[in-house]
Amino acid sequence: MPSRYAQWMYDWEHRLTSVDNNRIVRPLEWGVEWAQNWPCRNGYGPGYLPEDSEKYLLEYNRRIVASSDDFFGYKSPKDFRLERREVQVFSTREIPDPKLEEKVRGTFADYLRFTSPVHTPFPENNLVNARWFPEPAKKKSKKAVVLLPHWNSDGIAYTALCQMLNWLGIAVLRLSMPYHDIRRPAEILRADYAVSSNIGRTIDACRQAVIDVRCCFDWLEQQGYEDLGIVGTSLGSCYAFLATAHDRRIRAAAFNHASTYVADVVWHGQSTRHIRQGIESDLDIDRLRELWRCVSPMSYFQQFARWPRKSLVIYAKYDLTFLPEFSLQTIAEFERHHLDHKVVALPCGHYTTGETPFKYMDGWQLANFFRTAF
Repeated sequence: MPSRYAQWMYDWEHRLTSVDNNRIVRPLEWGVEWAQNWPCRNGYGPGYLPEDSEKYLLEYNRRIVASSDDFFGYKSPKDFRLERREVQVFSTREIPDPKLEEKVRGTFADYLRFTSPVHTPFPENNLVNARWFPEPAKKKSKKAVVLLPHWNSDGIAYTALCQMLNWLGIAVLRLSMPYHDIRRPAEILRADYAVSSNIGRTIDACRQAVIDVRCCFDWLEQQGYEDLGIVGTSLGSCYAFLATAHDRRIRAAAFNHASTYVADVVWHGQSTRHIRQGIESDLDIDRLRELWRCVSPMSYFQQFARWPRKSLVIYAKYDLTFLPEFSLQTIAEFERHHLDHKVVALPCGHYTTGETPFKYMDGWQLANFFRTAF
C-alpha cells in the first residue's frame, strides 16, 4: 500500500490529468506514407508504399538505428530571421483560461523563424518558431540553451525558467515543437500529431523536432555563441536526448523527466491512455516498442557517449506518466556508459512538477546545473 504522502500525490496527479477533457481516441494507423522521403530507404525509391506496413516499419527502424546520423541529418536553412510579434497563449484546453489570455495581451517578443528542413503536409508546422530570450547586455556571454517544453505545452510555458537562465547570463531559444502552439494545424485543438496512434507520423514528428533543434544551434553559432546546451521536459526531454546524441556541439544537457522507450510511456503513462486505447486491440507493448525503437532514447546511448558533455537527469518519485522504474533504467544506462551525469529525484509526480512548491525545486536544479555546466 502507498504511504499517505504517496496517495496524496497520486490523487493530485489524477486531478491534474483530468483537467483536459478534449483528448481524442484515434484508431491505429501505420502511417507508412510519412516514410516516403525519409533517409535510410535501403534501395526503395521515394514514394514507395509497401504491402506489409508493420514489417516495413520494423525493418526501417533497424536501418534508422544503425544509420541514425543520416536519419537525423539535414541541410541548414537559409531563411533565419527574427520577427517581432505579440505573445499568444495558444491554449490546448477546450475552454482557454481567460486569466492567461489577459496576462499576455499587449506584450511583444522576438521569435526566430525559419523553414524546417523536414516538410509536412501542414504549412503551419513547416515554419519553425522559437521565442528568443537574449541574455542582458551587461551579462553578455557566449552561453546559450535551446529549451524544449512538454507535450501539449502552450505558447508561454517555461517563460520564468528562460528568464532565470537569462539572469545567469545564458541566452535561451524556447522552441515550439512540431505541431505545438503556433505550429498546430487548424484541424486539431491539441498537439495530437506529435505523438499519436499514427506510427509513421509520430516518427516523422520526432525526426523533425531533432532537426529543428539542430538548426537552432546553427543560428546560435551564427550569433557568436560557443557554449551550447539543451533542456527538455517530458516529450521535450526525449527530443533533447536524441538531438544531443547526434550533435557534438551540445556540451550540457538537462533531461527534465526521463524514460526508456516511447512505447513504454504511451502504454503505461496516465496522460497517454487515450493513445493506448486506440491501438491496443491491434498491437501489444512489445510490437509497439519495436515500431518506435528508432525514436527512443534507449536506442542511442552508444551515439550519446561519443562526445564528452555534462548531463542532468531529473525524475519524479510519484510519476504516473514517466514511471519511476523507467527513469531508473535510463539512469542505469548513464552509469553503464560511464557518462558524466547528475541525478535528482523530486518528491512529486509528472504534472505536479509544474505546481508549487515543486516547480521552484525543479527550476533551481535546472538553473544551478547550467550555471556550472559550461
